[in-house]
Order: sequence, then C-alpha cells, then structure tokens
Amino acid sequence: MSKSSELFPAIGQVADQTESIETKDVLEGNTAADEEKAVDEIDSLCMKCHEQGKTRMLLTSIPFFKEVVVMSFRCEHCGWSNNEIQSAGEIRPEGTTYTAKIRAREDLNRQIVRSSNCEVQIPELDLTLPPTERGQLTTVEGLLRDITADLSMDQPLRKIQDEATYTSIEALLTKIKAMLGDPDEGEDEEQEASSSKKEDIPIQPFTLKLDDPSGNSFLEFLGSMSDPKWNVRVYPRTFEQNVQLGLVAPDEEGNSESSQTEASQEITKEEILTFPGNCSSCGHSINTYMKRVDIPYFKEILIMSTNCDRCGYRDNEVKSGAAISPQGKRIILKVEDSEDLSRDILKSETAGLEIPEIDLVLTHGTLGGRFTTLEGILNQVYEELSEKVFAGDSSSGSEKKTFDTFLAGLKAAINVEKPFTVILDDPLANSYIQSLYAPDPDPNMTFELYDRTWEQNEGLGLNDIKVENYEEDAQEQDNPDTVTGEGEGAEKKES
Repeated sequence: MSKSSELFPAIGQVADQTESIETKDVLEGNTAADEEKAVDEIDSLCMKCHEQGKTRMLLTSIPFFKEVVVMSFRCEHCGWSNNEIQSAGEIRPEGTTYTAKIRAREDLNRQIVRSSNCEVQIPELDLTLPPTERGQLTTVEGLLRDITADLSMDQPLRKIQDEATYTSIEALLTKIKAMLGDPDEGEDEEQEASSSKKEDIPIQPFTLKLDDPSGNSFLEFLGSMSDPKWNVRVYPRTFEQNVQLGLVAPDEEGNSESSQTEASQEITKEEILTFPGNCSSCGHSINTYMKRVDIPYFKEILIMSTNCDRCGYRDNEVKSGAAISPQGKRIILKVEDSEDLSRDILKSETAGLEIPEIDLVLTHGTLGGRFTTLEGILNQVYEELSEKVFAGDSSSGSEKKTFDTFLAGLKAAINVEKPFTVILDDPLANSYIQSLYAPDPDPNMTFELYDRTWEQNEGLGLNDIKVENYEEDAQEQDNPDTVTGEGEGAEKKES
C-alpha cells in the first residue's frame, strides 16, 4: 500500500508510483514489495471453480469528478476475471447528463466512469444501454468494443434460428465498426503490417450521452471544461428516480388532501392560501403557502414559501400584487454604517443590483425575488460566488487572484469597512428599500423614475399586452373580409 497520507490519491500519481515500484523491483531483483504496492490485494473465493483468487482494490480520485474504488478479480485456476468500479463519495443532490460529440480518433480515448445507475445512449444508432448491476471504468472505444463483443457473441446461432434479427444486428455492428474506424476484413492483414495507417482512417461521427440520476457517472473532457464537443447538464431527480436509488420510501397512501377555495370568495390579508404540489428535490407531496402582505409606504406583495418535511428542501419567493408601473424605478442608497445594512429590501425577479465601488453587477433576474435585509442579500451573493465560481484547477492564477480580490472587497462591504453605494434598478418598479425616516425623505436614499425602452418592454412582454379595445381585434380575426372592405372605403373617402 502506498505510504502517501492521501486516502484517495490522483490516478496519475498512482500510475507513476506503480511504474517506479516496478522499476525498483527489476533493478533490485525483488519479486514482491508488499509494503509499497499501490493496490490492495485480498484473497477471494472464485464463484466459478470455488478456488482462491485475487481481488485487487485501488482507491483513487478522478480529476474534476470524485473519489472512486476500482476493483479487479482474477482466478489463476480457471482464468475467470471481473472488474468493477464504485463511487466512494455521496450521492449528488441532482442527476447529471453528459454529452460528447465524437468527431476524431482522439475522442475515442475519452475516459468514462459508468455507475450502476447510468443509462448510455447513442442516438445515431437508436441504441440505449440500460443501467447495469455493476459500475465500469473504460473509454469510449472500450465501451463500443464491449458492445460489439456482446452483440457478436451469438451471431452464428442467430443466423440459423432468426435470420431477420441476425441481419439487423449485422447492420448495427457495421455502423459501430465505422465509428471505431476499424478496417474491412479484407484489409486487416495490410493494416496489421502498417499500424500507423490506422490512425489515418476516418471515423464515423456520433454522439454519446450518459444519463445518471445519481450523478456518479463521468465523461472526460479534453483540455478544459470549455471543450466545445463536451457538455454537462444537471437536473432535479423525479420522485420515481429517488425511489429507485433508495433515497426515499414510496408513499404508503396517496393522501392528497384537497384544500379548495371558492372562486367568488375574496382573498383577505389574514388568509394563508395553500397549494398542493411535489417537492422538486425528493418528489414527495408538499404544500406551498402564499400570503398577501402590505409594505408601508410601498405596495402590496405576495410571499410564497415551500418547506419539505421529508428532505428539508426550502424555498421562498416574492411577487408583486399590484398593477404594472408605467415607469421604471432606480433606488440609490449610500451605506455608511451597520444600521444601513439592517434595512429591509425587496428585490423582485426583474430587478438588478449594483455596487460600483467593488464592481459588483447582478443582472436583472439574478437570485429571483427576495424579501430580506441588505446584509442578508449581500451574504447570499458572497456565499453563491465563493462556492460555485472558479472551483476547478482549470482557472489561471491571475483569474483566481482577481476574483479573490473581488471577494475580499465584497466581504469588506458586508462589514462596512468603508462607505459604498447600492443601486437597485427595477424596470417594473416592484422593488423596495426601507426608509428609516418615512414618511419624511431619507438623506441617504434617492429615487429616480425613468421611461422603459422598447427593448425592456419587449423583454418583459409588455409590447404585446393590450387592455383596451381588444374586442375590435377579436372581431377583425372573426370577420377579416368585412374589416378589409371598411378599410378600403375609408381610404377612398380620405382621398
């Protein structure tokens, strides 16, 4: 076993260590170096011949992925071998879908970590491999060759018993060989004589997709995560997927209590409405609560809250309950002490936030609708950026240094080490910062009203809204000929 203090060394370090140990054994004439072996060896019972075989275990970590355990078994008595890979980390909170465009021969060397819950798809072949009983560590080429070997296994027997199935599988095998760039059978001897020619054989382009609801599968990118032929997407698991993974228990009874409110009954300010739904994290049935709230010296808003008792998922959202303002509104607040950070702030889903002193710009819609304090929203921005941005080794040193400086400035603003300015810009005027001097003017806060541009109205969908004389548009759609004739007569009169 390695003397390294890391429990899961990188796979490259393990390879270098194994090579150095083998070189040392050859030079010193040692046949075994149990204390320095990079893998653990365990005597195991062979399930084929019931003799003793060897199981080798390697604890390693794959860059930009996670820790895994690679296991390999071989029996020297009957020759049976087996290998498997298992995740050594926790199940991720979301599922993942990896997609790679295989265009060149180098793309066939991309590494694949396939967990037992992963589904593999090749759309060009209409081929889908369902989840298996064990994980697999291979490459794109290795995966295709495994598929070829499995499909070719009983082909001679199928040719006699079911010729239609044999013909279909042969056509599929021909397409897979084209994807691998393998030469034709008549050219095998020539290609063996000159192996360099194989690299020049073009391959048939195709797309490979790995869909794993547990998030424990991985498809390697080339160079960096900006690889144009590689893409990863995360998605929330459904309730059925959580049940299949064993994360939640199936509902014993579908107890969906319907809490209906009469349409004619007006919603009062003291009333809390309940909407049944499904948790986006675990899929169980939950309730979303909504309440009307009047903010003094502002307007009416709707606060919605969701809390799952089973998995702990929580979410809240704020929406305006008033009419659309004819103008946009810009609120400028000069923060001078910690008292200013305790001001209530309502940031709608259409508002943007800026702090010019530290070059912080949150575009419109970032963080959604929030009703909190100024300190709370700055802390949320800090947590989101410090956890998710520049989390990999691919970022350069200068980028990391610049971003660390930015985070230090944001932390200084949260601690009010020096005065700064907060600009809250909302084209719908549905955002609010608490005034400490209301109803009198606040000396540290100013307001600016402005007319929205056509592009802003288009983005908000306001250009297509018509609340007056819309009955005439409906009549024009029902009777286009009549309206056209009236229009022509009107033109003649004007002329």
